[in-house]
Amino acid sequence: MIEIREADPTSDVLRPIVEAHFAHSESAGPAESNHTMSAESLAGPGIRFCAIYDDQQALGCGALKLLPDGTAEVKSVHILAQARGRGLARVMMTHLADLARAEGVEALVLETGAEHLPEYDAARKLYEALGYSYCGPIFGYSDDPNSAFMRLALEPRS
Repeated sequence: MIEIREADPTSDVLRPIVEAHFAHSESAGPAESNHTMSAESLAGPGIRFCAIYDDQQALGCGALKLLPDGTAEVKSVHILAQARGRGLARVMMTHLADLARAEGVEALVLETGAEHLPEYDAARKLYEALGYSYCGPIFGYSDDPNSAFMRLALEPRS
């Protein structure tokens, strides 16, 4: 049974998933364009870190970073390689949107790899399918040719 719950990214179970995400980001583009957060940073204030489980097996993670402009940044969405192809990243992204919406966040924003970085093709396609649109640099970032910035307005659920 798939379940998502808030968790500690520094735990022995989840740290390897966060580190796998960090390693992927390090290898996918130049260091100056890598905005991936460490497990310790993801455990910090203003971050809601979630893990996705199948029964008790941790398969992935995702987080929200609350920003002072009324938005929340999606961070560290990662599904372990052996669990990919099951739609779990979509499940995590939907969960994060629902969580942010319930907290009154006006929009979700994110930074991912630009079009010339094929390692991020699947992520960009997922975000597009979920209704994210491309935008300029989000809060805390500057223009970067290696980054794509995206935004999803959150309408309250009726």
